[in-house]
Amino acid sequence: MLRRCLRGPSRSRFNVRSRVPRFLSRLLNRHVLIPLLVISFALFVEVYTHTQKYAVRQPDDHDLDEPFYTTCQEPRVDQPRESAALVMLARNSELLKALKTVQSIEKHFNRWFHYPIVFMNDEPWSEDFISAMNATVSGEARFEVIPKSEWTFPAWMDEKDAKSSIAQQGRDGIMYAGLETYHHMCRFYSGKFYTLQALQQYKWYWRIEPDVDFHCSITYDPFVEMAKHEKVYGFTISLWEQPDTCPSLFREMADWREKHNIPATELWKASISASWVPWPFRSWMSWFRHRDRHGDGWSLCHYWSNFEIANLEFFRGRGYQDLFEHLDKTGGFYYERWGDAAVHSLALAMLLDSERVHHFEDFGYRHDWFFQCPANAPGGQLPGNKLLEPDYPWSPEREGGIGCRCECDGSRTRNYATFCLNKLKQPNTTKRMSWFGWLWSMIGET
Repeated sequence: MLRRCLRGPSRSRFNVRSRVPRFLSRLLNRHVLIPLLVISFALFVEVYTHTQKYAVRQPDDHDLDEPFYTTCQEPRVDQPRESAALVMLARNSELLKALKTVQSIEKHFNRWFHYPIVFMNDEPWSEDFISAMNATVSGEARFEVIPKSEWTFPAWMDEKDAKSSIAQQGRDGIMYAGLETYHHMCRFYSGKFYTLQALQQYKWYWRIEPDVDFHCSITYDPFVEMAKHEKVYGFTISLWEQPDTCPSLFREMADWREKHNIPATELWKASISASWVPWPFRSWMSWFRHRDRHGDGWSLCHYWSNFEIANLEFFRGRGYQDLFEHLDKTGGFYYERWGDAAVHSLALAMLLDSERVHHFEDFGYRHDWFFQCPANAPGGQLPGNKLLEPDYPWSPEREGGIGCRCECDGSRTRNYATFCLNKLKQPNTTKRMSWFGWLWSMIGET
């Protein structure tokens, strides 16, 4: 009995262990292993081939979007101007913030070039606002009231239902989504802005916002340079979009692109995060937010549109306006909170070659807590130049700097993660970040 008891557990352990090598031997049997390896290899090749469809072409021998200038220039005050205006959307209550922005851009740019500033409001302007701006600008100041038809719900929309959705978005904690006027603003800047009668005389616009600082002298005319280099859109900062604000926007844009047989540009590819899920399971990913019907995703990277210098004719064109009208009919500006920055960015990626987009990396710019601050160019500050007087104090020059009399500390060029900036600039640069660099940019600069 004792022998049987001792033998029992031993035999049981032996039996369990004996099953393991038997199972492995079956798994490693060539009749199973070879098909498994073939299938795995085929899936790997399929996924690799699919992701390569979104591989961004690297320019052959030179960058496609260099800074227009990398030192201070003597302002060409006698140079012909472009048909352009600075544009600010503001409220009477934002007088002090708007004044701060206007004083900053006059000091750093417009005191030489005197472009008009068009102020827009959905309500009549106060005498205090008009008086303060007229006393500050060096060129013409125009005060426009946005027509009510351009700052309201679409005529076809159930207004009560839309307001209910906006209230729910606010309860859900989606950024700014509980504010009805914010939805009007996003829709306005996404499409209606470009068809305003007040802007029809202009070809170019420079969007500025209340409570903005410009930190560097801009001693050349960006409108002239944009036209000369055949650029369409210029930006300073690019960021991730808030995912909850526009869960269905990318799908609508991607479907519209396919419907109109628009080929994928390099900029569109740079905006995509290709799925690593193999066929046929990849299409299942289309059920998730920010993915097209094939299962590929949008990176959420976009140009921050509170600063943009752009060609109005592109946005007035049939291609962009058709796209906007399609988006408008979906109701996404109200049933979700589609931002104009995301709409602009995806439209540009879809309809433009990458070299038509320009990064103003030599501009010092701050809005909210985000800033861009280039280092000053060594030997390029033109001290004592009469046109640049008075000589405001500027930060020390630094090797590799491209700024002109920047007052911010150029030792730290920006205070946000560079992942989106590098991703959207990828089609225009010969430089490629290492995997470690991509990871570090995802984490953000410290």
